[in-house]
Amino acid sequence: QVQLVESGGGLVQAGGSLRLSCAASGRTFSLDAMSWFRQAPGKEREFVAAITWSLGITYYGDSVKGRFTLSRDNAKSTVYLQMNSLKPEDTAIYYCALSRGGSGSYYWVKSYDYWGQGTQVTVSS
Repeated sequence: QVQLVESGGGLVQAGGSLRLSCAASGRTFSLDAMSWFRQAPGKEREFVAAITWSLGITYYGDSVKGRFTLSRDNAKSTVYLQMNSLKPEDTAIYYCALSRGGSGSYYWVKSYDYWGQGTQVTVSS
């Protein structure tokens, strides 16, 4: 089993910044990628960003490109999502996810094997 623990959410004004962290523990061998998704009330879960574990290749959703940066610390099995120039439409619960690979595109919810409990991000206008 794998456990994912997110931290760093909170309330921020528009234009501000937050950094989310997600630490993986347990049986993290053969980890292929870690990602962030978000879900606002009444909306589907949306891809935010992904990073491959071996090469550190990153992928971003169109709505966050140029504002969010995803990085990793292999030794700590932790990923960090730096969110800058936040907008009210970024308000959502942010979920960390881990993929062991082989299940499809990093952009898909179904490609991930484990999920964190979520952390709330609220951006006020």
